[in-house]
Amino acid sequence: MKPAPPAAPPIDATSWRLSVAPMMDWTDRHCRYFHRLLSPHARLYTEMVTSAALVRGKQLRLLEHSQQEHPLALQLGGSDPHELAQAARFGAEAGYDEINLNVGCPSDRVQSGRFGACLMYEPALVADCVKAMRDTVSVPVTVKCRIGVDEQDDYADLQHFTETMLEAGVEVLVVHARKAWLKGLSPKENREIPPLDYPRVHRLKREFPQLVVAINGGITTVEQVQAQLAELDGVMLGRAAYHDPYILARLEHALYGTPLPGREDVLRRLQPYIEAELKRGTALKHITRHLLGLYQGEPGARGFRRTLSEGAHLPGAGWALIEQAMIPLQPAA
Repeated sequence: MKPAPPAAPPIDATSWRLSVAPMMDWTDRHCRYFHRLLSPHARLYTEMVTSAALVRGKQLRLLEHSQQEHPLALQLGGSDPHELAQAARFGAEAGYDEINLNVGCPSDRVQSGRFGACLMYEPALVADCVKAMRDTVSVPVTVKCRIGVDEQDDYADLQHFTETMLEAGVEVLVVHARKAWLKGLSPKENREIPPLDYPRVHRLKREFPQLVVAINGGITTVEQVQAQLAELDGVMLGRAAYHDPYILARLEHALYGTPLPGREDVLRRLQPYIEAELKRGTALKHITRHLLGLYQGEPGARGFRRTLSEGAHLPGAGWALIEQAMIPLQPAA
């Protein structure tokens, strides 16, 4: 009989005050390192990693990350409690601060694997998965879900799901404030077409005050984040943080009083990381694709993006290309 994991320390709700959503093909380790330079406090999430990839595929390389990325959560996709428990153990052993279960992704590929948003139809199964993971690891096991799926138009459905999660020991729930349509809408349309319902998430927090509730979906400005924090414990930014990453620095300044860094200062702090990765054989394009929005809305931003986009894939591309990209951004002498 395996020994039980050490007791988890009490949840600190403030740790979820600001976070960056798990986003497939975007929040890889290079993106997360860059985001950490912009926000020392934000909780960062990996792209979704399937439990099958870790347990059956033995792809433990997917857990690679830098110590500078913490606080850092591993998001898992799956629906087999035993397999998820093994995957969670791999994540905890790799040093992740949280294991998050995806109950929100609406893509057909995810549904065919019986995980993601379709699991909102099976709260008892989600509870079994959570219990299995909590019995295996001592780090927090959290859930990211939607406000509902398909014909689940009643608040009672979300209420029942939440009650079931609480009974399973969930202490942190991240809620994407849109319903997911599992048939007929693409993942992109599922991020835009179903209407946002922030009041439903606010009601959830009022009725379950013991639960740490963070909200995700359609939040793009510092003012909107502050308004949500008046109702909830945390805000998770998705596409806004990727396409305009400097918002993370603005939020860091507004929420924590951290001095606002210059964009060029952020890039120069990234230089040692880039040069180390180039020595490892990482192509520059895998890093610079995450930097394209740094000067969003600033004079010279288009030239910055063009220089990186056109040059980062070329053989031998290195830090000099980023220096070149910054030239149009320099103030006139």
